[in-house]
This record gives sequence, C-alpha cells and structure tokens, in this order.
Amino acid sequence: MSCTKRLACGAARKNRSINYTDLEHWIGIAKLLEAGCFDAVFLADVVGTYDAYRGSRDASAVAAAQFPVNDPMLLIPAMAAAAHHLGFGFTSSIIQCHPFMFSRLITTLDHLTKGRVAWNIVTSYLESMGRSFGMPGIPEHDVRYEMADEYCKLCYQLWENSWSDDAVVRDYQRGMYADPAKIRDVNHDGKYYKLNGCHLSEPSPQRTPLLFQAGASPRGTAFGAEHAECVFCVSSKPAGAGKYLADIHQAMQAFGRKPDDVLGFAYLKVITGGTESEAQRKYDKYSEQVDYEGALSLLSGWSGIDFSTYSPDQEIEFIQTNAVRTILTSFSPDNPRGKWTMRDLARRIAIGGAGPVLVGAPEQIADRLETWIDAGVDGFNLSYSTLPGSFEDFIAGVVPVLQQRGRMQSEYRAGSLREKLFPGRAARLATPHPAALARTPW
Repeated sequence: MSCTKRLACGAARKNRSINYTDLEHWIGIAKLLEAGCFDAVFLADVVGTYDAYRGSRDASAVAAAQFPVNDPMLLIPAMAAAAHHLGFGFTSSIIQCHPFMFSRLITTLDHLTKGRVAWNIVTSYLESMGRSFGMPGIPEHDVRYEMADEYCKLCYQLWENSWSDDAVVRDYQRGMYADPAKIRDVNHDGKYYKLNGCHLSEPSPQRTPLLFQAGASPRGTAFGAEHAECVFCVSSKPAGAGKYLADIHQAMQAFGRKPDDVLGFAYLKVITGGTESEAQRKYDKYSEQVDYEGALSLLSGWSGIDFSTYSPDQEIEFIQTNAVRTILTSFSPDNPRGKWTMRDLARRIAIGGAGPVLVGAPEQIADRLETWIDAGVDGFNLSYSTLPGSFEDFIAGVVPVLQQRGRMQSEYRAGSLREKLFPGRAARLATPHPAALARTPW
C-alpha cells in the first residue's frame, strides 16, 4: 500500500490494495498480469516492522507502510491455478526459515506451479526482525552475506543432490514409488547451519527455483555474481542501472559465468494516461496525498537511521549503515539529480519507493523505457501507485506500444519460468552455477 493519507475519488476506484487479505483480489491480479503478457508477478515481503522512525512503528501503522503484511508465499498456488503461464517470484529471508524447511516449501511451490516459481534471496535489514527471531538485532552486513552463501549452497544440496533423476520409479508391479537407493542424506556442519537428513520432497521441474537478488554493496555484488540469475537494478537513471549490471557481469568472471547468465531488471514506477496532461494530473493528485511521516518511516527502516531528527528542508548525503545500502547509493554526492532534501525525498519514496517515477502518455513511457533497455537492462520490475489501477493503465496503454515495437512479448513461451526467461536453456541450472556444481555422481 502506498504512503498516502487518502485517495481522491477517481484514484480510489482503481485502488483496491486495501483488499490485500482477500484471495479474490490476488487471483484478479494474476489474471490481469497474464492478460498483459507479463513474465511474472513479484511479491515483495519484509518480516519485521519499520520502527526506526521516532523509535516506534506507529508511523508505519498509520500509513500502512508495509505493515501489516501477510506471507506472500501462501498466495502463489491460488494465483498459479488462475494464471497458467505467469511466473511467481517472492521474497524470503535467510533468517526467517531454516534451509531444510525452506527447501521443501520451494519444491512444493515449484511442483504446484509446474516450474514457475522464483526466489528473491534477501539477507534482511530490519533490527526489529532480528529481535522477533530472538536475536539482539541482525548480524553485520557482510556477515549476513556469508550466511546467505552457506544457506544457498545448503539448499542447492537438498534440491539438486539428495534425489537422483531416476529415484521416483512409480513401479506398481514391484509396489515401489521411489527407490531408496537413489535418495541420500545431506550432511552439513557449517559455520551458521547444520543439517543431517534427506530432502523431503521429490524433485520438481526446476529443482532450484529461478534466483533473484539485489544488492549494490561490494559484498552484495559479489554474492549476486555467484548466485543470481536475475538482479534488480535500483537507480534513478538508466546509465546507473546499466553500470550496476556491467559491474555484475564483470564480477561474474571470477565464477566462470557469462554475462548472458544474468538478466537485469530496473525497478521503477509508471504513471500513465491517455495524454501527458492526464498522466501529470494523476501524479499531482498522488503527490497531494503523500504521508510525510509514513514515507520517512520506510526510509528510516531501510537505512537504520531515524530521520525524524532531520528538518524537511535539510539536505541528505550518502551515509553507510548496516541496513540497505542499495537505497542509500541514490543519496551519494555524485547522484545525477544532486542532493536531496528530506521533503523531496519523502515525496519520491511515497510515490516511487526506491526507484524513479516515469510520467507521461503511453508513447512517451515506451520511449523512456527504451532508453533503459538501450543502457543495458533486460526488463523492468514495475511498482504501482494504485492496485490494480497502475497495471490496468500500463496494460491498456503502454503494453500495445511496446509490443508493436518488438520490445515486449505478445504470447508466452512453453516451459518453466527459467525456460521462458532464458530461451534455449533447460529447466534446471547448468554449470558453472553453484547449484549445478552441487550435483555429485550416483
């Protein structure tokens, strides 16, 4: 839900995000996005409250700033039953679930979606999350990536190496469903995780889900270079997103991976209408409804800094923290847009979140999206101002223009989500990805 105190009448009719607890709401979103030929829906999540602002979660509760929030993983089977080609990506932190249980959840979803599930790997950033899981806070930034590396490689062992390809025989004459000789334990005694047991689920179409990741710090970039298949590029300008993706491609060389092993998706929001003036009126209407404190509760949670101590006209520069460094890179002195005031920053966050906002008629939006593609990105992670209104506007206006220009698919390819996004590839990961390297001979 956006950080707005209220919505004007016209926008309210197109914004039903307040219905987030209704399954029919999410089924409708899935059908809408599939009709628009979107590759996937991304279900973001955060396990913790934004309580850094004024040392309280009150502002986020008043503005519904990512709080309250339900578990997005549970939505996927129902959405997948209603949309037969759309992919489903979701966020899950390495802190919230042990690899043994998480691996089974993923495999179950991959079965139920017929290979259309993707995992956005996150290391978490909210101190409130750490406390909720019995810790004094969250571990230090780079330590969390060390944990993530071990977590992922343990999951790979369960997904890729616990069951052989021919373990499931379904032999009715012998009365055998699976050959026990083709199922083995994963024994792991690591620095952060321990496990002794086999994977509980038989292999799914992708085995390892399609892997998303975002992280602009040097450690985050190195992690993405080794593990990610898709990365989120958070930048205010196309050139910045292109440079981030180029840095990932450069870092991938150390792991023997090629640039075309990773796709880059720029995070942004589109506000469009039949004409430029209509789109601008929508933007102005949303700007009037900005909840200043709700927006700063998000920023404070992302950064770990209590921005209630800053005046609205105070300028912000880059500050390194233990939380989300991807967001704070936008505040560095070499930001193309210059320094930010708190007031401007609150407006940007309330409407656009962490990324830029494109406002214009469909042809104008298509032109600007093409500049991002020309800068090197492969696609877009579109956020919204109203739900489902923002996507309805985009599908009705921008999608046909992009399809006419050959910039967007008009129909879906067959196969798993990995096969859809990487034409010519198999459903399972290939070497030198560490998931493929986890496989050992039988």
